[in-house]
Amino acid sequence: MMFDQNLAEHILKAKIQDLHTENLHFPDTAQLRNLLGEQDKHLRQLEKLAPVRISARGNDLSLSGDVSSVQLIRDLLIQLYGIIEKGYPLFSQDISYAHRILAQDGKASIEKIFLDKVFVSAKKRIIAPKSMAQKLYIDAIRKHDMVFGIGPAGTGKTYLAMAMAVSALMERKVSRIALARPAVEAGEKLGFLPGDLAEKVNPYLRPLYDALFDMMDMDKATALIHKGTIEVAPLAFMRGRTLNDAFVILDEAQNTTSEQMKMFLTRLGFGSKAVITGDVTQIDLPQERISGLIEAEKILQHSEKISFVHFSELDVVRHPLVQEIIRAYNHLDQTRGKTR
Repeated sequence: MMFDQNLAEHILKAKIQDLHTENLHFPDTAQLRNLLGEQDKHLRQLEKLAPVRISARGNDLSLSGDVSSVQLIRDLLIQLYGIIEKGYPLFSQDISYAHRILAQDGKASIEKIFLDKVFVSAKKRIIAPKSMAQKLYIDAIRKHDMVFGIGPAGTGKTYLAMAMAVSALMERKVSRIALARPAVEAGEKLGFLPGDLAEKVNPYLRPLYDALFDMMDMDKATALIHKGTIEVAPLAFMRGRTLNDAFVILDEAQNTTSEQMKMFLTRLGFGSKAVITGDVTQIDLPQERISGLIEAEKILQHSEKISFVHFSELDVVRHPLVQEIIRAYNHLDQTRGKTR
């Protein structure tokens, strides 16, 4: 087959004509430097996220690519520059999170999401939502006394709830925090095991402690735990109690039975707030048992006083591979469902 040079030149010319170019100017050199990242690494990151070529010269940026991609990256850069101007410390992962948000909704406000400060951790790290669902979740916790956060691991359900709880305690909106998990492996019959309470439950409750110690200085958190201001315990230890003036978090709620979920939900007392988190794709109960989390949503989803917020792989804020892995397993589950 002979190579048709005229045809090749015509195709190349057509592609060049289809190429859309936009130029941006950012007046503040220091802020622009933060936007670009060290050795323009943020620009290179954006080029991997979208089919756009970005070149920098002085305080100007030139974007080239298809129209929709160029417009997306243009809006993204303008919004990121705006939050940098307001003192936001931009990190590489923020580039990916912001791109994901605008790809979902081109009219979304990065500022309203990223600058919605929930808490400043003991390590002086600002804890704020990084996705649209996380923002909805934070707003729901502020507005409602009972919120369910349902979705895959790594979406920040428990971590953000913990940040809201610690913030409420520090601001004296509540007088204590109660953190619970259903101890499925032990059948919640922990009283029959040797050793004290800490020895029995620490391994299973460790993730809650880890999140807590990330929020607060370890000595301060430990002192509050010993004082009873912060309580970390298996769900069974909540039975027969009324939790007044407390911020209560139930984690791994997909592993509660119907009876356990009802018991927990009815512990809520005056001046209290409850957040229930879980992943309905990770149920460890025997097959004949109904998950209390799934049942609770069916029963309570129409209540205006209770909020249900759903997360997806798009809200994962761990290693980028985690999002891809969750998507692959979801596809496998859907395939299995169709073949059954």
